[in-house]
Amino acid sequence: MDKLQLKKARYERRKLRVKRKIKAGNISKLRLCISRSNRGFYAQIIDDVKGHTLVAASTYEKDFLQMKVKGNKEAAAALGKILAEKAVSQNIKSVVFDRNGYLYHGKVKAFADAAREHGLEF
Repeated sequence: MDKLQLKKARYERRKLRVKRKIKAGNISKLRLCISRSNRGFYAQIIDDVKGHTLVAASTYEKDFLQMKVKGNKEAAAALGKILAEKAVSQNIKSVVFDRNGYLYHGKVKAFADAAREHGLEF
């Protein structure tokens, strides 16, 4: 296997491990799922029982028009703040954090810290 295939395999193992832990004990809780790329950051709160997305936000919304770079830590922290405020306005306080196989470092950590500071509990 070359380096790219090994990297993808590690990512898939992490993703499955995270999903297994989330699905095992917290079926009744809402899930905060993130996705990221080099250019953007996306987050949504999902009700897995009903299969509906309750709150969603991304760095490509109107709130981020003034930001030149949408894929850095500052943008991720701003997105965490916006998503937490939207969730609190809909009386969503407690969620399970699904980091979707990404390492808890950099943009993911900045997003999670900002969401916790503004009212979400996970």
